This record gives sequence, C-alpha cells and structure tokens, in this order.
Amino acid sequence: MDILYEDARILVCIKPAGVVSAGDDEGSMIDLLRKQLSDAHACVRSVHRLDAQVSGLMVFARSQAAASILSEQVRTREFEKEYLAAAHGRFGESAGQMEDLLWYNRSLRKSRVMQEPGKDVKRALLSYEVLAYCEEADVSLVRIRLHTGRTHQIRVQFASRDHALLGDRKYGAGEQDGCRIALWSYKISFLHPQSGQPVTFSAPPPAEFPWNLFNLSELS
Repeated sequence: MDILYEDARILVCIKPAGVVSAGDDEGSMIDLLRKQLSDAHACVRSVHRLDAQVSGLMVFARSQAAASILSEQVRTREFEKEYLAAAHGRFGESAGQMEDLLWYNRSLRKSRVMQEPGKDVKRALLSYEVLAYCEEADVSLVRIRLHTGRTHQIRVQFASRDHALLGDRKYGAGEQDGCRIALWSYKISFLHPQSGQPVTFSAPPPAEFPWNLFNLSELS
C-alpha cells in the first residue's frame, strides 16, 4: 500500500480496490496500515469512507483529536473530495450538476433514485466536468465533486442517466468491460488538524484500462 504523506496528525494513502475502508477488522484499511507501520496498536482512525471496490486517496487521523477535527470538516463540507470516473457514453453537456433523491436498500446493499420524498430518502448532489471522450470505446472521462456523501452516490446517479461507470455491474455495466469499477478518489482538500492551514493531496489513477484511454498528464 502506498503511503503518500504522514505526520503526527494525519496519514494520506492510496486505498486498493477490494479493501474495506471502515472498521479495524482483519484486512481492513486500518489493519493494513497498522501492519505497514509495524505497530499493531498504532492510532489510526478513519474520518471518511470509500466503497470497498473503489480505489484512490484516503486520509486517516493519527490521534483522536485530529479525528474529531477532520470528522467535523467532513460534516460541514470543508473536507472536499474530487473523483475521476470513466463512464459509458458521451455526455450532452461538458459540465453540470446531478441532483436526486436516493434511498439505500440495506438488504440488497444498493441505492436507488426515488421520485418522491419518503422515509430514509435523502437528497444527493454532485457537480461534474467532462474532461475527455474516447470515441472508439464510447467512454467519457469525468471529474466529479461531491456535495453530499450518500452510499454509492456517484455510481447510482451516473447509471440513472445511462452513464454507468465501467466495471460497475451492480449499477448496469456489463462484464465485458473487463475492469474494476472505474471510479478513483483523485484529490482531497482540507484544513490540517494541527496547523489549520489548507492542504491538498492528489494522485492520478494507474496507467491501466480504462484510464489509459486518456491523457492524464494534464490533470490539475
């Protein structure tokens, strides 16, 4: 596992696909980080989540105080997250917002777009910008900023508009895509819990399909 930055208060790393981001059970992110730090009792606390099958940047707190500060930033949306996605089809607009009502079915572990408010139905909002389109593969590279943090939010909102993410069989993509879910946690910005200064970390996705359909060298 790649640790990109570490100090006394925070740790920034790349979460691999297939690893649970919450909790400290065997094989979880916290468990793997403690093993990498060679300290089974190291203080490593999660402050945000990524779906198990999604990869990319994550931030962990190295103290309870830092965890409380960062968790509050997540709650107040001072903790900003940007994602890259490879989605099926060409978008009609180069940028825009997606706003829906989402309901999470716990028994099926799947979110659904709803037409009416109701019990456990929550508002979901994101902004997106189409960075590139590969005509040969009919795939768009999209940068996404979440304004709410609902379960599977990006995946279900894109799929509901006929832009399922490559590799996302739960929400409509086919097995023929031949890749994991094409969603990458690309950039994270927040206020450092000790200094209070704004910090930003970013990391491009790996040079493999479907990311290698696009020129990622110009990402900012």
